Amino acid sequence: MNEIELKFTIDEPTARQFWKRDQISKLMSGHPTSSMLKSTYLDTPDHALWGAGIALRLRRDGRRWIQTVKAKGQIHGGLSQVEEFEAPAPGGIANLDAVADPSLRERITELVNGTPLSPVCETVMKRTRGELCLADGTRAMLSLDVGEIRAAQRREELREVEIELLDGRVEGLFDIAHAIFPNGGLTFSKLSKGARGYMLARDGRIDMTIAPRSAHSVALHRKQTAEQAARDILRECIDQIASNIGVIEKLDDPEGPHQLRVGLRRLRSVFAVFTTIVGGAEMDRLNVEARWLGREVSRLRDLDAIANDVVLKQAEAHPDESGLPCLADALCSEAAGVREQLRAILIDGRAQAMLIDLVRFVETRAWIDSSDAGQAAGLQASVRKLARAALARRWVKVRKRASDLASLTAAQRHELRKELKKLRYAAEFFAPLFPTKRARRFLQRLKDLQVVFGDLNDVVVMKALFAGAHPRFANDPRLQRPIGWVLGASQTRAEMQWNGTPALWRKLRKSRVFWD
Repeated sequence: MNEIELKFTIDEPTARQFWKRDQISKLMSGHPTSSMLKSTYLDTPDHALWGAGIALRLRRDGRRWIQTVKAKGQIHGGLSQVEEFEAPAPGGIANLDAVADPSLRERITELVNGTPLSPVCETVMKRTRGELCLADGTRAMLSLDVGEIRAAQRREELREVEIELLDGRVEGLFDIAHAIFPNGGLTFSKLSKGARGYMLARDGRIDMTIAPRSAHSVALHRKQTAEQAARDILRECIDQIASNIGVIEKLDDPEGPHQLRVGLRRLRSVFAVFTTIVGGAEMDRLNVEARWLGREVSRLRDLDAIANDVVLKQAEAHPDESGLPCLADALCSEAAGVREQLRAILIDGRAQAMLIDLVRFVETRAWIDSSDAGQAAGLQASVRKLARAALARRWVKVRKRASDLASLTAAQRHELRKELKKLRYAAEFFAPLFPTKRARRFLQRLKDLQVVFGDLNDVVVMKALFAGAHPRFANDPRLQRPIGWVLGASQTRAEMQWNGTPALWRKLRKSRVFWD
């Protein structure tokens, strides 16, 4: 049986008030019921089953023992899909012969190879659940699990909400999530309970370390369709966005806002690159939401960047300029206030709705238009063919913007900077499809050129911040000297670097493009 569920983790206050929500009672038929569930995960000493993507679980539910085998599991954006096979387990004893699927049973028998199975971890949960029904007939089981995961004499608390599809549309799971949590407060659960148990046994924790997450290369391959590639790249973008939202909520690390802004920009670049196959009203709406959130994140990111990457570095290089640390303190203080504002935005309903809808868009193929007879051909087209066309278009736009580099105005430089960034994101997306050495060389030359434009943009951002756009900096006489120092030093550095831009551009322009 294929099990499909949407999973979230919640905090203790939310769990305590969970079943009092009016939104739940309006969708529920009957009243929630509770039971204690104790589940034990079994494996060989070298965890051969888990290494093969198989979980073998014995669960006690009241007086019953149930054996469950799960395989081919995957979680993307909190949506878990897994093949599940259950059988009675009298006396709580595993019986591999009871696995209903013949091929899976054979695979497990081969992996175990007569080795005695032993417990790896266990979960002890109070599960409260009730059936929900939507107007279109979609039925789902809503469960709240509160309890512990135990392994290697360690215990960790877990509070998890699961919305399991019983009948109807997968999209209904997302409708339910919106309905019962309209004001935010959810975090996608990226790991199954079994995965958390194995992690506890191995690493002493049940979740991934909270740390800024940079973009990862997606292992595209030439045989993929354009739709499969779009799906995989979008999943990567969503993971980067969701992870860094969590970082900002819990840490003051300035890299979190930076990586969140990168993730949102990459997402919008994916929309632009794949618009011919995943475009439509919903993509356009999500693009608007990503732009909105990007602007909110940029307020903090710009302050962090100026404080840490510019002013503090100047203060370290010129300790005799006593006003620089004062300016850095003022920037950090301002950033702290903006950080709290951003945290409130990220846990609010609008940001959460955007994230839920992004996952729904990707995992339910919401771009499918049944009225478009020709769409199927585009979705099934070669990703390599699409990549060549997309990269060629980006390259033409860059070359056009840079055709008279020496005479570009500030506004034209800014437009060129944006086109370079778009080209870089597209090149990074598609690089795995082409010769590695050529792609790496092209990307490095592109990055070298972007550094210059980044420094120019920093000066523009600083002028906007210091030259009257923000009263705190414009009206404080103590900050005027360090502001002038930083603006002058940054402007000088940017202009000196700009002098080398024609050579960097010629180097990039003469490069052999890797997508030929």
